[in-house]
Amino acid sequence: MKTKFLLLFMAMLGLLAACAGEAQTIEVTRLVNQEVAVEVTRLVTEVNTIEVPVEVTRLVEVVVTPSTTVDETAVPQATPEPTAEPIPTSTIYTVQSGDNLSFIAAKTGVPAVDILAANNLTAATLLAIGQELIIPGWNGEIVADIQLPANEPAPAATVTPEQLVPVGANLLPNPSFEEGWYFFQGVSEWQIPNGWQMSVNEGANTLTPGDGGTFFRPEIRVVPKSDIPASEHAQFVFAGQNTIKAFKGGAPTSFAIFTDVTLPPGSYRLTINFFADIVGGYNGGNKIWATQLLSSEARVIVGNGGTEWTVPLPGSKATLTYDFTIEEASTVRVGGAFRSRFVNHNNGWFLDDWSLQALGTP
Repeated sequence: MKTKFLLLFMAMLGLLAACAGEAQTIEVTRLVNQEVAVEVTRLVTEVNTIEVPVEVTRLVEVVVTPSTTVDETAVPQATPEPTAEPIPTSTIYTVQSGDNLSFIAAKTGVPAVDILAANNLTAATLLAIGQELIIPGWNGEIVADIQLPANEPAPAATVTPEQLVPVGANLLPNPSFEEGWYFFQGVSEWQIPNGWQMSVNEGANTLTPGDGGTFFRPEIRVVPKSDIPASEHAQFVFAGQNTIKAFKGGAPTSFAIFTDVTLPPGSYRLTINFFADIVGGYNGGNKIWATQLLSSEARVIVGNGGTEWTVPLPGSKATLTYDFTIEEASTVRVGGAFRSRFVNHNNGWFLDDWSLQALGTP
């Protein structure tokens, strides 16, 4: 019995010795055929955690950029073009010598009716040199170099001392057209003041710009003030009771009124007054003056020269003067020429109060 307990005790010691070393798997082959009561209390394996100090020498911040997924089916967006500078809503134009509304419209490329509206003007308004006009939508660029046509003989050379002024009587016959009239060449459409003659261009209208076609003869009348509305007396009658009215609707016209005067040697000044009644249409009972460039043109005739064509503003009174000198007594043809190269509702002219005077010291 003692021997059995001794063996069992030794076995227990061996087991404890084995547990104190490394964990091993022990295969028990010994068959125990005797039940031995063994009390298993609890086997606890204790694990000790050892803290090891770690030195952190540098902290590095890592930024991770997420990859961008490209949608190969997306439609590429067009690169927007640079935005052009906005066109100014208006720019100021300063009226220059020789300007009229048609010239300004051609220079700026802005219709005359828009210029009139922007400045609260009418076609009958006279423009003054240095006057400032609002030109709506204009960028300040001159788009056309406008020059007066020069298809007539150049003005005759004149030498007139500045201190000379018109003196003496009016040398024209029937200068204000008060002394009767006659039918020129027997044509009932042409009432011409006594002492005066006329010429008419009825050839092809080859002027550029122009409406082409053929120039038509105007109807010419010596009209008394009593046949003109009182509201228009100041526009059309400049002296006395009569005025010359020349008119033609729906066709271009070109004509001249002149007389021959015998003059002694000396210096002279010819003055003609007229109203350009060039009507583009009507608004109710109100005239709408023509706005085409070169719609009205006039020039002074002296011999084979005189002035070049000038461009008066339709719907306004104008005065042209011309100084000349003759070296010996001679008969000189003097007068005025007028033309309307476009087809308008009315291409009309009123002529009155012409004069020819010698130039001398006052």
